[in-house]
Amino acid sequence: MKGIIMDFEQGNNVSGPIGPPPEEPISGLSASQFPVKSARKGAGWRIFWGIILAFSVMANIALFLMLIGVVAVFATGQRSILTEEVIREGPVKNKIAMVTVQGIIHGEMAGDVYRQLKVARQDKRVKALIVRVNSPGGTISASDQIYMEIQKFRKEENRPVIAFMQGVAASGGYYTSVACEKIIAEPTTITGSIGVISWYLVVKELLEEKLGVLPVTIKSGRKKDWPSSFREPTQEELQYMQDKVIKPALDRFVEVVAEGRKASLTLDEVKSLAEDAGIYGAQEAVEEKLIDEIGYLDEAIELAKSLAGIEKAQVVQYRKPFSFSDLFSYRKSILLNLDRATLYELGTPQILYLWSAY
Repeated sequence: MKGIIMDFEQGNNVSGPIGPPPEEPISGLSASQFPVKSARKGAGWRIFWGIILAFSVMANIALFLMLIGVVAVFATGQRSILTEEVIREGPVKNKIAMVTVQGIIHGEMAGDVYRQLKVARQDKRVKALIVRVNSPGGTISASDQIYMEIQKFRKEENRPVIAFMQGVAASGGYYTSVACEKIIAEPTTITGSIGVISWYLVVKELLEEKLGVLPVTIKSGRKKDWPSSFREPTQEELQYMQDKVIKPALDRFVEVVAEGRKASLTLDEVKSLAEDAGIYGAQEAVEEKLIDEIGYLDEAIELAKSLAGIEKAQVVQYRKPFSFSDLFSYRKSILLNLDRATLYELGTPQILYLWSAY
């Protein structure tokens, strides 16, 4: 309800609601300074912390992706990367590089040796090589690959290569050593074992009598499955493997040794040493002319310097940096994984240049 109020002091008419005058704000503050301002202030802080949270989430996602990338790089093993470790101080312009053949020889090791030789090949400051061998041998193919790569380095680079034997350098270990110009062995080294070995498992009784499993083989020819893990071999099968596999591999071994030691041994002498595939201590090996001399690393270094025509040199060795793949492969190797490939390897004869007493 509206009315008219006369302002008698001013003589004006004022229109508006009839009622008591509005109350004055408490403590002289206006209404606009109360709840509205507090709400705006709280909203601002929420926006601020929301932005911080968003940036934090994005940063964590980025760090997680970077971590995955780093793990992926290390998981590859960085196989093409080798570090250089100095083991004897000397002038950097003259280097003697040490290439390592250690443990059972297999395809992966052949690849490692290839990469070591590649690094030495690219470094023109390397004046000579020492191939440090501590191996009882391994697969025929990998042993031959390492032998070939060393021979190739010698022919193409025309730099002296010395074999330095430690511990056991037998069978495939000796096979790789004869690719070098000279061979030095420590006094306690076991070498020789010029021969071939093959074995496989016969699981006939285990499958049939213990597990009740009857293997069935369907083949296109009589000799297709010779020899088989599912039955005992006949004398004909054993002779077949001897003629087709063992003899050719032995002939190759004898040929390689005769070529590598032609300055000391004749072909007939090598064949005589291979008749019983025996092992030799270092002193016996010198007497049989399988190696050139007995000594330690310092003697091998001095011989390498002499053949390279230098007086002083820095001696380095190549190492593969640690990678997560090494750890993963170790973990995998200790687990029994009976897949088809594993069963095939267990049932298939392995033809090896290996001293089996190792």
